[in-house]
Amino acid sequence: MKKYLAVFRMRFTNTLQYRAAALAGMATQFAWGFMLILAYSAFYRSNPTAFPMEFSQMTSYIWMQQSFFMLFTSWLTPDDITASIESGDIAYDMARPIDLYNRWFCQLTAIRVAKTVLRCLPVLLVAFIVPEPFRMSIPPDVNTLLLFLLSSILSLGVLAAYTLIVYSAIFYTLSFRGIRAAVGACADFFAGAVIPLPFFPKQWQTVLELLPFAAMQNAPLRIYSGSLTGETAAKAMLLQVFWLIIMIVSGRLCIGRALKKVVVQGG
Repeated sequence: MKKYLAVFRMRFTNTLQYRAAALAGMATQFAWGFMLILAYSAFYRSNPTAFPMEFSQMTSYIWMQQSFFMLFTSWLTPDDITASIESGDIAYDMARPIDLYNRWFCQLTAIRVAKTVLRCLPVLLVAFIVPEPFRMSIPPDVNTLLLFLLSSILSLGVLAAYTLIVYSAIFYTLSFRGIRAAVGACADFFAGAVIPLPFFPKQWQTVLELLPFAAMQNAPLRIYSGSLTGETAAKAMLLQVFWLIIMIVSGRLCIGRALKKVVVQGG
């Protein structure tokens, strides 16, 4: 366990060095958050009763989405693992006395957490001080906040496990860029990153909430905003646990099978 904690700590510390990129990212999150809120505000003013979420819930959803963007987004696939597979440097990783899947899992979670730490606090600060009705709401009680934190941890695990399944495709392709773009766009769309899942038609929503993508950001964001409460929130978190287990098992099988057939040429 100590060696995996060391891997997490080293990658976390290394990622914290990229402060200029974090500043650029914060500017993007501010601009995108305000743009989305203003767009939804126009729709809500036209017919306030036609939407499945209250406007205060929507603003909280958007601000939390932007604050924890690097934690919840599915397209974040660090290039160092990709480069090690494509260049053949994975041979050095395979020779180390450490489980490769666990090492990559720790690296991915550390990168996401570090990038989130660099960006989230300034965005949250602005979200809490902007005037009404664009201000982010505080959860009604401590239990809601605790459920959000627990659901966010589960989302982090699901996303890391999902990314490792995607990485297994690198062993069978000449270029990873096309796969990364395709799966990232699809996962973000079905996770509620573009349009919150309650805005989909009822038939679609029922199916989408059962898919693994809903476990990536739909559950924690809707729990915080108040769109998921009580029994529905508990069911969403149980689905997160289910998909976390399924993806870890599937990822281990995919990468384990790929590693058995990997051939590294050169010297």
